[in-house]
Amino acid sequence: MEKQRKLIPVSKDYKALWCYQKAEAIFDITYFFVHNYLRRGDRTIDQMQQAARSGKQNISEGCIDGAASSEMEIKLTVVAKGSLTELYDDYMDYLRTRGHRIWENDSVEVKKMRELAKNHNDSVFYMEIVRSRPPETIANIAICLLKQTDYLLAKYLDKLEKTFLRDGGMREKMTAMRLEERRRQRDKQ
Repeated sequence: MEKQRKLIPVSKDYKALWCYQKAEAIFDITYFFVHNYLRRGDRTIDQMQQAARSGKQNISEGCIDGAASSEMEIKLTVVAKGSLTELYDDYMDYLRTRGHRIWENDSVEVKKMRELAKNHNDSVFYMEIVRSRPPETIANIAICLLKQTDYLLAKYLDKLEKTFLRDGGMREKMTAMRLEERRRQRDKQ
């Protein structure tokens, strides 16, 4: 078992984060959606796929980099949030420009999705659902998951901010450790 580090803690398990799990499901849904319901050559395919990938990847990179830099973790989490917001807009544009219904916040469908999402973060679960649904429904499912992930990322950013305010950043830890070591060396003399 790895001994606890004082300066650089062991990285978090980003795959255990709900926001990462939902972002992974969103990526898989988006990949399926753009390759099945957008015309080949449409630039939106690459843009949506990249926004979905960026959302997921920046969460994982932020967690790993956060072991050395809380500032970097916060920044990358904000980038993830921004990428997923861009993707949300793309799904909304898809529905609006094609005259499809956008599920209202108090609709039966949204309420059902909220219930499902409370108990399911697994991409496989959502992919079983979307493979048998029309594109309008898939886009609305993605929008519901994007809203939930945005909420989870906002909560995660709040937590990161509180941790930073309580514990400080890498420079502060390094300075405190260096000063403590100097004190120890003086006390030995």
